[in-house]
Amino acid sequence: MTSMDAVQDFLAQRKIAMVGVSRDEKDFSRAVYRQLRGSHDLVPVHAEVDEIEGDPTVRSVDALPADIDGILVMTSPERTDEVVEAAIEAGIPRVWLFKGAGKGSVTDHAVALCVDHGIEVIDGQCPLMFAEPVATFHKVHAFGKKVAHTYPI
Repeated sequence: MTSMDAVQDFLAQRKIAMVGVSRDEKDFSRAVYRQLRGSHDLVPVHAEVDEIEGDPTVRSVDALPADIDGILVMTSPERTDEVVEAAIEAGIPRVWLFKGAGKGSVTDHAVALCVDHGIEVIDGQCPLMFAEPVATFHKVHAFGKKVAHTYPI
């Protein structure tokens, strides 16, 4: 299970890449991007668009600059392993595998890859439960995870 130390460490990093940001402005991934962008230097990774929220995209994980501190993965689980393998090749030290109230990007194989390569992994949390300011909906989500004993400690 993910520790609160890992969550805080990830969110303390300045330069974070985000894979799986939708081109649809109403998609939840865009809300995550907008919130984290207020406190982080975000680098969106998208193979098909030139910009997200006015920020230029990088076409693939292997094209990211060398100074990336972590990568937030919001892809479908079918793409997650490939993204994590590319993050390993790029030497990215932290990986956050998103999971919100519904479907997420976590796969057992991706988590094992991170562990096997010494990468700090957050496996199945929503960053909006932790990134200030936390909105009421995300506080409720966090409370539910605490009741279910799936909230980081």
